Amino acid sequence: MNLRRDVFQAIADPTRRSILMLVAAQSMTAGAIASNFDTARPTVSKHLQILTECELLRSEQNGREIIYHLNPHKMKEIANFIEPFRKMWDEKFNKLESVMKAYQNLKNE
Repeated sequence: MNLRRDVFQAIADPTRRSILMLVAAQSMTAGAIASNFDTARPTVSKHLQILTECELLRSEQNGREIIYHLNPHKMKEIANFIEPFRKMWDEKFNKLESVMKAYQNLKNE
């Protein structure tokens, strides 16, 4: 049975976020990715499987090796989902900054 994994559950794991950061900088083989972690290679392979199932990574067979690439389209979907929240918090922080400046001005008068 092929489970469809949730992207946000996938990126909730710090190891998977680290893998995404590595592969974002440069496409890599599973071995090259695993060499960056102090965990067993099958553990890293499981993380790669999850990231691939979520379509955050794409795999490409190159001879005997599989090379993993970041899927920018899926990353863009995540960014688009998060953007309204970022804007909301920016507005809240800007309002807070205005209140703090007004308070500081009153205090200095």
